[in-house]
Amino acid sequence: MIIGIPKELKNNENRVAITPAGVIAFRNAGHKVIVEKNAGIKSGISNDDFERAGAIIASGNKEIYQKAEMVLKVKEPLPEEYNSLRPNQILFTYLHLAPDKKLTEELLKRKVTAIAYETVQMEDGSLPLLKPMSEVAGRMSIQIGARLLERMNGGRGVLLGGVPGVPPAQVVIIGAGTAGLNAAKMAAGLGAEVTILDINIKKLAYIDDIFNGRIVTLMSNTYNIANACKKADLVISAVLIPGAMAPSIIKEYMVKDMKKGSVVMDFAIDQGGSVETMDKMTTHDKPTFIKHGVIHYSVPNIAGAVPRTSTFALTNATIPYALTIANKGFTKAIIEEEHLARGVNTYEGKVTHPGVGKALNLDFANLDELRMMVKY
Repeated sequence: MIIGIPKELKNNENRVAITPAGVIAFRNAGHKVIVEKNAGIKSGISNDDFERAGAIIASGNKEIYQKAEMVLKVKEPLPEEYNSLRPNQILFTYLHLAPDKKLTEELLKRKVTAIAYETVQMEDGSLPLLKPMSEVAGRMSIQIGARLLERMNGGRGVLLGGVPGVPPAQVVIIGAGTAGLNAAKMAAGLGAEVTILDINIKKLAYIDDIFNGRIVTLMSNTYNIANACKKADLVISAVLIPGAMAPSIIKEYMVKDMKKGSVVMDFAIDQGGSVETMDKMTTHDKPTFIKHGVIHYSVPNIAGAVPRTSTFALTNATIPYALTIANKGFTKAIIEEEHLARGVNTYEGKVTHPGVGKALNLDFANLDELRMMVKY
């Protein structure tokens, strides 16, 4: 199979979808890898590094899309890439289609086989290809939040850990998944007063146990969220429903009640957002806006700010799955690997993920039936 790696076009998306080790793995399995020129530069991977590993360097992304049977990316294609997508081409990347009807329609129109990293799901509900970036984003959220709380950045002028005689900042995290737990670890490590909310009492019990009561745990409901936000200096919303639109859990009246100069961050912005006042995505170039006196941060590719770490963490997880597809072919791979089949969002011009179909009010096709009817 021919594997294509285009350079990412999203604002300050500095990651790349493969490393030299990944190129070698594909080459050893008998596959061909084409990497766009300078695709890895901002992750500290040179064109020479890729060539030494056996990759072919392409001058632009048009060559990648024309030749590749499977395109590996980090983030979703942008409008300038739509015309390059081909029927039956496999696109393996973070897609976040639920709030993006235009991209979904383009994938359907072009009959692209689109597999989303974020919906590859194990039997226990875990998301192995989302996990590494959730770890990065969770940890980064605290260092970003700490800087935004500084007065010169518009914040309240609060030090997360406080000092002797002065109380620490209050950090509220909603969602005790991978991102939320990693944010809690970092915040607690810096000495902040941390409260975490979740609807799963077992997760809260686990957190209470491993932190020995150092972190306050609360059941996530409207009453507790409102009260916690009112007291917080930094609020991080880290809720997720795989493939579907994020639920709006922090309402506008809750934001209005927050302290002036406090900070709210929304990890679910690329799934539609979970903060009612977070009505737009921001970028690393201009990451915040202020509403009701509260600093809002809604950058969808947080991990792109630390591309060296993020690229290697991401590809450690994704390359084995991409190799499975390349080695077995799409049909056999999704028949034998049920968790990989859950990642398929579009196939043969049909939406094949229920969360996407429901969010966009589009008909949902059963993938098992489609793959029996169409020989890939």
